Amino acid sequence: MDASPPLVELLGISKSFPGVRALENVDFRLNAGEVHALLGENGAGKSTLIKIMTGAVTRDAGKMLLDGEPVEFASPAEARARGVSTVYQEVNLIPTLSVTKNLTLERQPRRYGFISWRQANERARGRLKRLNLDIDVERPLASYSVAIQQLVAIARAMEDDTRVLVLDEPTASLDAREVELLFGILRDLKARGIAIVFITHFIDQVYQITDRISVLRNGRLVGTAPTAELPRLKLISLMLGRELERTEARRATSVAVAHGEPILAVEGLGRRRYMGNFDLQLRAGEVVGLAGLLGSGRTETCKLVFGAVHPDAGQVRFEGRPIAIRSPRQAVRLDIGFCPEDRKAEGLIPELTIRENIVLALQAKRGWLGRLSHDEQERIAQQMIKTLGIATPDADKPVGQLSGGNQQKVILARWLASKSRILILDEPTRGIDVGAHAEIIALIRRLCGEGLALLVASSELDEIVAVSDRVEVLRDRRQVGEIVGDGITRENIIHTIAGG
Repeated sequence: MDASPPLVELLGISKSFPGVRALENVDFRLNAGEVHALLGENGAGKSTLIKIMTGAVTRDAGKMLLDGEPVEFASPAEARARGVSTVYQEVNLIPTLSVTKNLTLERQPRRYGFISWRQANERARGRLKRLNLDIDVERPLASYSVAIQQLVAIARAMEDDTRVLVLDEPTASLDAREVELLFGILRDLKARGIAIVFITHFIDQVYQITDRISVLRNGRLVGTAPTAELPRLKLISLMLGRELERTEARRATSVAVAHGEPILAVEGLGRRRYMGNFDLQLRAGEVVGLAGLLGSGRTETCKLVFGAVHPDAGQVRFEGRPIAIRSPRQAVRLDIGFCPEDRKAEGLIPELTIRENIVLALQAKRGWLGRLSHDEQERIAQQMIKTLGIATPDADKPVGQLSGGNQQKVILARWLASKSRILILDEPTRGIDVGAHAEIIALIRRLCGEGLALLVASSELDEIVAVSDRVEVLRDRRQVGEIVGDGITRENIIHTIAGG
């Protein structure tokens, strides 16, 4: 494989969007008959690179070679015509239509001006046969498992002359048995000389199926190596890099906190295809960190604890008594608050004022019969603005007009105003400037000192080290280890993620 020239070469690729340098001088080479992993955290540039490869985005600089010849793809259709196809994470098919109709949509064979469904069914069976898949093509696609739907999407993407197949998170919704089914198909395609780009966040799967790995970070290629020659520890270090020059000093954990009774304890909580079963305990005055690579299950863990996603396994105890948190509303009534990763889409109502956003949770707890007066809302909002240092001329400014750091403070203010005892923070400092970052870290420490229990999920290891009393380490949507006290270091977290 290494002796022959690459099938696809992307050389010196650069791409900018308004205010963002997505790719900078990236080289990527793909050989026939290999599975090549393309890895990186959020914002690394993976999506932009494959969109350039498949004609969905035009590059600013660099060139693309196919079989050594320069090519310019003006659209994905043009790329498919040259044998380069893509299957995205979300199956882009119509579940209510039959397998045949999905596979032949816009390509139906016709006889005397009418669609020949007999020929269409034969064509669909032929497409699936290339993937060693034998199913009833006249049944609705939705009647099959997610894995079968994923294979049908691959079959639709593949033409007779397909030479390159780009798979974006193909296993995100599959269980272990279905992953093995898909991997069997990929090995067969590889044996037929098809080149496969495999984008995933599951590190274990990378080492099961791929031949080579390329890692992007902040729009740059930081390493390419044969999978067998790249240790997990080195891979994870390449993906994470060192974003901060130093690790902030950790807050010492008191003996009382370390051995106190948990407010919230979960055992074996999880959901099939979403998050493996995990154990977790939260005590007053304690910060529990959730560490792991992108896709490791940090957000999934937060949403299961908060009731935003309903678990199908495990049990929860609140102050020692068994409960079932089936919805965010129930979590709020238990004095649990949640600051989501995507604060604009899931945390704030941009058109409402700062005051209205702050009192939202408290009003929900009290119900409409206990409606807060305008004066009471104003008093609470002004108190929170002063306490958290929210930069605004008044409480009636639309929250969507604030900076990212101040928006994050408004969400924190909401839960403090509602007297939360447990606060779940998912990426609390993402997308905010350095000054606001330091303020949020200091605020987390202060809240913890006041007896609040915090669950903090973050992709920044230095942040996790700085604030955590205990760290739960996640990999591939499974809990793989716990680090406590003085053992909480960047190096120990990376080793645990890698399987050490």
